[in-house]
This record gives sequence, structure tokens and C-alpha cells, in this order.
Amino acid sequence: MPLGVDTMIDQMKIVRYPHPALRRVAKPLTAIDKTVHLVAGKMIELMNEAKGLGLAGNQVAWPFQMIVLNLNTDPQQEKPEPTVFINPVILEKKGAIEEEEGCLSLPDLYQRVRRAKQVRVQAYNLKGEAVEISAADLPARAWQHEIDHLQGILFIDKLGPIAKLSSRNKLREFEAQFTKAQERGEIPPTAEIEKELDALMAEGGG
Repeated sequence: MPLGVDTMIDQMKIVRYPHPALRRVAKPLTAIDKTVHLVAGKMIELMNEAKGLGLAGNQVAWPFQMIVLNLNTDPQQEKPEPTVFINPVILEKKGAIEEEEGCLSLPDLYQRVRRAKQVRVQAYNLKGEAVEISAADLPARAWQHEIDHLQGILFIDKLGPIAKLSSRNKLREFEAQFTKAQERGEIPPTAEIEKELDALMAEGGG
């Protein structure tokens, strides 16, 4: 790994569109070691700070198939525990519903997106145990959104023509901010980012 594990995790942050990591197809994890546990903890921390419902590995420039979700809406539980899922796969989709959606990597951009109303998902937890979960409505939407991230797909890719048109200025603003941050040296050049992502994927996530 190009950076030490502790340094890499300490520097992790939620990347914004059009960061190249967001278009990477994430690599399945083949082992669950200390690095995976540390990255999971950092992702939960970042998701909670941003008050998000979910976060995918791609969104912290860690191109592996892991997501964290915070979907416990039980009012009796004061502090819902975020959950970590590895190599998630949607087994079944049912129904369809269009609702407003946003993304921590595209802050303050919201559009209506059509997705399945219900899903059945299989994944692994941090103990390496296979789990199968059925979800509907908002939790189902969050599952689909985060699993899309692992395939390099963003919610803006699913917009209709009118929504795409109305999002155009905001996307251009993100692109301009990203370019200026690179010019200031706050974000590495795109070629350097790609090289780092390649090195991470070659090293393996576990």
C-alpha cells in the first residue's frame, strides 16, 4: 500500500464529484483483516459527521466493496448502530417508486429518482458471516444507492431529461470547484489519483 494504513485512514474523507474514485467499479474483498475494520470505523465516523444514511468505499477513495448504513429508525433506540456490509449483492427487486434522493458526494443536490420499492440483499458482516436482508421504502432506496456506488454509478446517472437539465449548473459548479482545488494543490492531479487507486486495488483491500 503506498501510504501506511494509519496514515491512509487518518487522511480519509468523503470525496466529491467528479473525483475519479466515484467512477471506479469497486473490487470484492477477499479477506477481513485489521485494515478493513479500521476503514469501516472511519467510514462510520465520516457518515455520522455528515449526517448521512449510508456511505460506500468509493466515496472515501477506497475502491472495495464495502458499505456502511445507518437505517435504524426505531424511536425506542436513542443511538442507532450503523452497520457494515461487505460485498453486497441485490438478489431481488420488487415494485417501483420515485422519491427525492441526494448524495454525500454531491452535497445540496436533490432530484427524484425511480427505484425498486423493495429489495432482498445478500452481504457479509465484519465477522465474515453471510447475511440476507429484506428492505422496503427508504432503507431499500439506501441499499440501491450504495450498491450503485460500488459499480461506479451515481444517482445523477438515473435522472430523466428534465432533472438532468436542472442539475447541469450544479454539476458544473462541482467540476469547477474540483479543478480549482487541484490547481491550489488541495487535491492531487487526476493522473496521480488514478495511480493511487490502481495501487490500492492491486494491493487488495484485506
